Amino acid sequence: MFYFMKKYIKALQSSLFALCFILNLVCYGQGSWTPVSTVCPGYADGVSLLMTDGTVMVKVCNGGNDTVENMWAKLTPDAHGSYANGTWTMMNRMNKTRLFCSSQMLKDGRLYVAGGEYGSGNGGETYNPLTDTWTMGGPLPHAVTVSEDLQILDGNSVLLPDGRVLQNCVLPTSTDNVFFDPVANSYSVAPSSQGAADEAAWLKLPDNSVLFIDIHSKNSERYIPALNTWLRDDTLPVMLYDVFGFELGAGFVLPDGRAFFLGSTPYTAYYTPSGDTSKGLWVAGPPIPDSLGAVDAAAAMMPNGKILCSFSNQAVTDTEFRLPAWFYEFDYLTNTFTQVTACAGGYSMNIRCSETGMLDLPDGNILVSIQNSNQYYIYVPGGTPVASGKPVVSNITMINCDTFMATGTLFNGISQGAAYGDDWQMPTNYPIIRLESNDSVHYARTFNWNSTGIMTGSMPDTTYFTLPAGLPYETYNLVLVANGIASASIPFTPCNPTGVSQVTQYNDKSINVYPNPASGTATVVFSSGNGGSFDLRLVNMLGQDIIHQSGIAVAGMAKQVLDLDGVAKGVYSIVLKKDNSIYTAKLVVQ
Repeated sequence: MFYFMKKYIKALQSSLFALCFILNLVCYGQGSWTPVSTVCPGYADGVSLLMTDGTVMVKVCNGGNDTVENMWAKLTPDAHGSYANGTWTMMNRMNKTRLFCSSQMLKDGRLYVAGGEYGSGNGGETYNPLTDTWTMGGPLPHAVTVSEDLQILDGNSVLLPDGRVLQNCVLPTSTDNVFFDPVANSYSVAPSSQGAADEAAWLKLPDNSVLFIDIHSKNSERYIPALNTWLRDDTLPVMLYDVFGFELGAGFVLPDGRAFFLGSTPYTAYYTPSGDTSKGLWVAGPPIPDSLGAVDAAAAMMPNGKILCSFSNQAVTDTEFRLPAWFYEFDYLTNTFTQVTACAGGYSMNIRCSETGMLDLPDGNILVSIQNSNQYYIYVPGGTPVASGKPVVSNITMINCDTFMATGTLFNGISQGAAYGDDWQMPTNYPIIRLESNDSVHYARTFNWNSTGIMTGSMPDTTYFTLPAGLPYETYNLVLVANGIASASIPFTPCNPTGVSQVTQYNDKSINVYPNPASGTATVVFSSGNGGSFDLRLVNMLGQDIIHQSGIAVAGMAKQVLDLDGVAKGVYSIVLKKDNSIYTAKLVVQ
């Protein structure tokens, strides 16, 4: 009786869905879908990544069937900020071919990719968006446990607080890890994990530790950056890995600070962090509807705090990845899954959930790709952004007419954004700056953000940013975005190219500082022209004024002495305003 009732309900749901689709109604979740109006010049072949200038880099290939290639395309939003109406361009190729590889956005705005479950690539390489060029990283070291070369393959990765990448290596044993140093462009041996990390989802917690579940087990552990070691953590009450391919779904930090993991099995689990080196606490989460599972599938934390998920039928003996795929929203506040329509319309899609890819866009929407398809889709969530995830911009400091520094809080947001098990990483917990004027939208390029964490609270954040070429001179509303959640807007006016000269660098003859490094006092020497008023500031790396002086300079070369008594050791910027010119210099206080 129950079986026939369930079949009847399923048929009724399908009929209701068909009716709602015809009437263009949203029957299930609150979100809606729109296709990107122009198809990509390549077929989706892996990860989508948000660059710090607001564009999207996507891994593509010439044809379907997971062709292993080294091609990338870029999606640029239109003049109104629309990604759905954006334009595609092909980028320069990587040095190596890679399919299912590690990826991270580095603090300086370059892109890091490494490994590849398939292809010629094993080590890593970096992409410079300013020059559209790829540079191979240094060689991988030998394994610690055996005399073999390390192989990354589809190992996971995470960006550490110091800007290095902690990279897992699948072979010869997936307990092996390495550090990638983007400054030295080199690899070094990192501590081995206690259990195998192959197929595992790594998750960054608010204390900067990295949590994962050992493959095909209920054991969990964390990497503690401050101690440079892995510690055993709590045991899960449910098995999230399937017994056939040992696959796993994505993991997220929820707005309430707990972690949430999706299983390849119909199980989920919550984790409450301890905040220190002691063990956290795992408890079972709600089951995935209809005994479905996230069998190596994409998911995305949306600005409203809900998670967009893709599921398929569970793995069986002879078929690990099964058709079709369904989409759901998970609400941690109600502990429930709600089905949403598929991106191409209909009740489901004739794809495997492992063929989906997701990315948090700066406009609060989710970009969704389907492996081996050149049609991309955008999911528009309902609801309002989580208030606790809203960045705050407190100050903008001009370095020169093209470069500025923003200071404030929560520049990295409260989550990492979208995720996909172990096969690629697409975090967006870094600041994106958008400039709005009437119906026009421009994105600046951010770099050298001071933090890589999440949920940093009231800790001060900084990021540098450069303006896009050809930006019209007018006053804009500036917002800073993390994981699709935007700050309140503040007025921002760039330099007037006809009224303000380009700022000189610290070695320009127009301004000089001696001694440098200095302690006690430092003297600023600058050309004052015919003399007149000036404004001089000593600014720390957080954009805070440490010394602020104003005065009247004599004609010719002028001098101003800075009293450094009580100024902490470090690197500072000297910002001098004179008439319509702004000059900067660097000063090291020792």
